[in-house]
Amino acid sequence: MGYMWAIFMPMLVVAAGIFVKKAFSIVSGEPMELSSIVSVGVKAIPFSFFLTSIRFSTNSLIGNTNLVTKIYFPREVFPFAATMSCLFDFAISSATLAVILIFANIGISIHILWLPILLVFLIAMTTGVGMFLACANLFYRDVKYIVEVIAMFAIFFTPVFYEAGMFGRWETILLMNPLGSILECLNSIVVLHKNPNYFWLAYSGIWGIGGFLASWKFFHGLEYAFAEYI
Repeated sequence: MGYMWAIFMPMLVVAAGIFVKKAFSIVSGEPMELSSIVSVGVKAIPFSFFLTSIRFSTNSLIGNTNLVTKIYFPREVFPFAATMSCLFDFAISSATLAVILIFANIGISIHILWLPILLVFLIAMTTGVGMFLACANLFYRDVKYIVEVIAMFAIFFTPVFYEAGMFGRWETILLMNPLGSILECLNSIVVLHKNPNYFWLAYSGIWGIGGFLASWKFFHGLEYAFAEYI
């Protein structure tokens, strides 16, 4: 399928989200609005990017054993490369979504200027988690199985198919997931045309940038032992 995989996989998530949204509308007796469908797409694509990236990153060191053990170079190249390859797919699927948004007459507002900042937070957090898991998987090979289990159920605990505000006082708990807070901020600026919640924006930024720096330090601190334990 070539580049179509970059569109096919996120679209499967979007289709599942639309199915869930339709179920919500039937139970509540309220019609399913176009904005709620678009909201699923806006959040499903970055969610798919995050999950795909950490899956590839987790096995990036183990999958390149010969290079890790024979020559020296910055080992973080492997999780970086895994994330960047997924970022290319993310760009293709995002461009496709942008075309759909244009034809759906969702419109655009000045709040879209927040988009580059949120994307930096998303990429930084994804890369940081990828580095941490790649390092952990090298020392403890069960990590890759734990990642698969978490990836399987993560969508239920992340506001992709739903809005965190639906849960009332439980909203704060859901948004403590930094990926969830990024997705809700993206939904605010792209679909709802309003400023993101500044508290959750700052929260996601701390986790994104701070998590990336902490993971990089953690990665470098154990890099000397990679060749021995791999």
